[in-house]
Amino acid sequence: MRLTVIGCSGSVPGPEGPASCYLVTAHDGRREWRLLLDLGPGALGPLQRHTDPLALDAVLLSHLHADHCLDLTGLHVLRRHGPAPATDELPVWGPPGVAQRMMRAHGVRGDEPMPGLAWGELADRALVRVGPFTLTPYAVRHPVPAFGLRVEAGGRVLAYTGDTDSCEALVPLLARADLALVEAGFGPDEDAPRGIHLTPQRAAEAVAAAGGVARLLLTHLPPWAERSAAAAAAEGVWSGVVDVAVASEIHKV
Repeated sequence: MRLTVIGCSGSVPGPEGPASCYLVTAHDGRREWRLLLDLGPGALGPLQRHTDPLALDAVLLSHLHADHCLDLTGLHVLRRHGPAPATDELPVWGPPGVAQRMMRAHGVRGDEPMPGLAWGELADRALVRVGPFTLTPYAVRHPVPAFGLRVEAGGRVLAYTGDTDSCEALVPLLARADLALVEAGFGPDEDAPRGIHLTPQRAAEAVAAAGGVARLLLTHLPPWAERSAAAAAAEGVWSGVVDVAVASEIHKV
C-alpha cells in the first residue's frame, strides 16, 4: 500500500495545504486500486496532481463535519460535467445520513439523488471490501457519529483515526498497524476539552496502548500549530517512530 497525503490541515485549510484528504493505493496484480479517505475543503485541486479523480474506486468519509467532506460536491460536478464525464457509479461510504448530508451541501433537496454516486453507510466493525482492500470501521469518540478506518491490503495495515478523542475503540483500530495515521487536533500545551480531539500526547498514548504499531504519523494539526512541538510531545510518551503529516508527501505502508 501507498499513502499520499493530499491534505492534513486540521479543522480548516491552511496556507500549506488543504483540509483532510488521503489517497491510498494498492495493486492486486492486475491493476492499481485507489481509495480516498475523506475529501475536505481545498483537496480536490491538489488531488488532480496525484491521480485522475475519475479513476477513484471508492471514497470513505470518516464523519460529516465540513472539513472532512465538502469537496465531494466538487468531485460530483467534475464527474458529471468534466471533459470526460464518468459513466460508472462511484461508491461513497460514510456515517448514517451521508447521502442526505451531501445533498444539502450540494444545494439539492434531500430526496433528490446525486447521479453517479452510490451511497453506503458505515457501521461499527462491519467490513467494507473494495478490490484488494478490506476496511474495518470503528466507531470513535467525537461530537458527531465518526469512524476510524482500518485499511488492510497485501498483509499491510494502515490505521486512520479520523477525528476522535481517547476511546476503547482505538485499541483494535491501531493494533499492529504498519502506519498509524492519528489526529492531534489539539496542541500539546492546550487545556484540551474531552470528547473532541486528541493531543499529540494522547495520540501517542493510544498507539502505546494498542501495541505493535510500527510508525505514528500525526495529522489534523491546525495550520497554526508547531509541527516540531507536536512531534516532541508524542516522542515523550511513545518510543517508536513519530512523524507529522505534510501535504503531498507519499508514505509506503
